[in-house]
Amino acid sequence: MTIATSFAPFRLKPWFSERVWGKTDLTPWFSDTGTTELVGEAWLTGPQCVVETGTLAGETLTEVSQKAGGEFPLLVKILFPADKLSVQVHPDDAQAAAMGETRGKTECWYVLEAEPGATVALGLKPGVGPKEVEASVADETMETLLMHVPVSVGDMLYVDAGTVHAIGPGVVLLETQQTSDVTYRLYDYGRPRELHLKKGLQVMKTQTAAGKIAPRQMDGFTRLIEQKYFVVDRFEIGGAGKITVPFEGQGCLVGLAGTGSIVTSDGDVELKMGQAVVVPAGASVTVETGSGATFMRCVAPVEKNR
Repeated sequence: MTIATSFAPFRLKPWFSERVWGKTDLTPWFSDTGTTELVGEAWLTGPQCVVETGTLAGETLTEVSQKAGGEFPLLVKILFPADKLSVQVHPDDAQAAAMGETRGKTECWYVLEAEPGATVALGLKPGVGPKEVEASVADETMETLLMHVPVSVGDMLYVDAGTVHAIGPGVVLLETQQTSDVTYRLYDYGRPRELHLKKGLQVMKTQTAAGKIAPRQMDGFTRLIEQKYFVVDRFEIGGAGKITVPFEGQGCLVGLAGTGSIVTSDGDVELKMGQAVVVPAGASVTVETGSGATFMRCVAPVEKNR
């Protein structure tokens, strides 16, 4: 799906997803979630996110996307774990189709916050297969089968479909993924939530490409990851200035620090911390700041939009 270039860039209001492992306080990213329940995820480009700016204000991202004949290709979130997420796995596109799902779920995590010694679980230890995984659910030892990767602020981690993974407290992550919420829980630390062990064992892979991705310095920005489903880049403007940011494919800008504005035909759109501004494929936007800004560009490669 490609949102028509006749649509000016617009900012979305985050949608907050309540999770048993979440938090009540999401500062400094968000001061008000609209709920007193535990929030685990802020969906920045979720289907139900509402447009805040321009002529499309009040419409959901789904409604805007349907006008363009499809759906927005990337789901961008911020994750706020105060407790352990389940040990889980996602199918790839072919596996998802065989199970009656629309598509698989490949994702990546950019570390926004990390306490000293923080880790994420990414993949299985050598020699571990479905038999060992299934047995570990019964004896509650699955955590010992996982590769635990130390993380620091600024790290980018690739989580391809089929990777058994888990996230715990001590981190805040910006997640960019295929627009899919297909998750198979393998283990949930005894919490009374449904497990999907049979499906999970079918789609898990003993070896994957998951892991840390080294950043690459480009002309005016840092390329954090470039994969089949998404490209994520970090832009940093140190002081007053402006920069032109092109979009070959459909995507968004996400504010991380500082303040800036995006010049559009509908007027300037403020680039706010923790919020996404959707930019049409083929467009090029100018970001201006008076005192400096850091933001992400998350894009679906052109090949996925044809």
